[in-house]
Amino acid sequence: MSRIEKNIPNQWQSEKFGDIFDFLSTATFSRNSLSLEDEGVGVFNIHYGDIHSTFSTSILDCNKEKLPAIIDEKVDINKLTFLQDGDLIIADASEDYEGVGKSAEIINVKDKLVTAGLHTFAVRDKSGLTTNHFRSYLLKHPWVENELKKLATGSKVYGVSKTNITDLELVLPPIKEQKKIAQILSTWDELIEKQTKLIEAKEKQKKGLMQRLLTGELRFPGFDEEWEEKKLGDIFIINAGKDLNVKYFSKIQSDEFNFPVYSNKLTSDGLYGFYRTSDYSGGKITVTARGMLGYSNPRFEDFMAIGRLLVLTPKVKLDITYVSEFINNMIEVFIESTGVPQLTAPQFSIYKIRLPKFKEQRKIASLLSEADKEIELLKKELTRFKEQKKGLMQQLLTGKIRV
Repeated sequence: MSRIEKNIPNQWQSEKFGDIFDFLSTATFSRNSLSLEDEGVGVFNIHYGDIHSTFSTSILDCNKEKLPAIIDEKVDINKLTFLQDGDLIIADASEDYEGVGKSAEIINVKDKLVTAGLHTFAVRDKSGLTTNHFRSYLLKHPWVENELKKLATGSKVYGVSKTNITDLELVLPPIKEQKKIAQILSTWDELIEKQTKLIEAKEKQKKGLMQRLLTGELRFPGFDEEWEEKKLGDIFIINAGKDLNVKYFSKIQSDEFNFPVYSNKLTSDGLYGFYRTSDYSGGKITVTARGMLGYSNPRFEDFMAIGRLLVLTPKVKLDITYVSEFINNMIEVFIESTGVPQLTAPQFSIYKIRLPKFKEQRKIASLLSEADKEIELLKKELTRFKEQKKGLMQQLLTGKIRV
């Protein structure tokens, strides 16, 4: 008896992945060969990046999701293997352990020609031991997830091989129970999908409003003065962040390490950790200057900047939220260096910004901030839905809750 068989409920069974599924041939088209705007040669391709970040749930409904199309006209369609309803697509590479083995079950293929693409496994049930809509949950059983992490290899990118995954043991409830579990979890998928679409609609609405406000096309009543155009170097002192002294740094905030440290990374608003002292007081703007260039954040508290992150200190009275929105949406930074993209203070100082009077800046910033707050609340609610689904899923997939 295997380790997993000792811990599964009565009437459940464990089987090796390779005894349940056949592997299908996959394509290797790069992102450059795919388009969301053009149907190309009439064949759609699921890239591993889509599984990680594009699709809102683990059920890939071809009626609802916009699939990337192959635009390479030299492709020989006759050499491609096309997916069917119920096939499982598994990402074989991930930048973190959480994404190892992430999968999507495809449904409503109908007459579409869909292939599995770069860095994916495509598999089809040959055993009759699994049911539609449940297959995407097979790799989410806590024990299975833990085994996948053990199998993952690599340093910066973690991957699993067909050889390793073939011997992976999966936990299988009876078909009748699989169907009930899938039905319960599908209600959460619908809720998550609706919330995701609501967020997308609000973001699109904010973007349209922002474009009109930042160009001056839409003006508030009582504001009719001409806007000025200024170089950033004329209205800001621009400095670059320094190197980090690890003696004064901690990843965790405490009374000793109280000041946020910001870097050029885009996640978590650039927060890198915490420092004993601060170099900058609040009321400034940071701008990414390595990697993804020109993304700004207003900083309202005292902080430390590292990694050549640009820090903009106003010389005149400005609303830093307005300026940050303008930089992010109206300024396109050109890459002048080779290798890793970099942005220097002299380079950034020559970019121009259009400035209304301070009161109008504040009015625009206030309206856009309210839109951001609404979107942020919706995102927090979405996170809560996902966590609730995850908790319920673990209870159902381990048999702690029987249905």
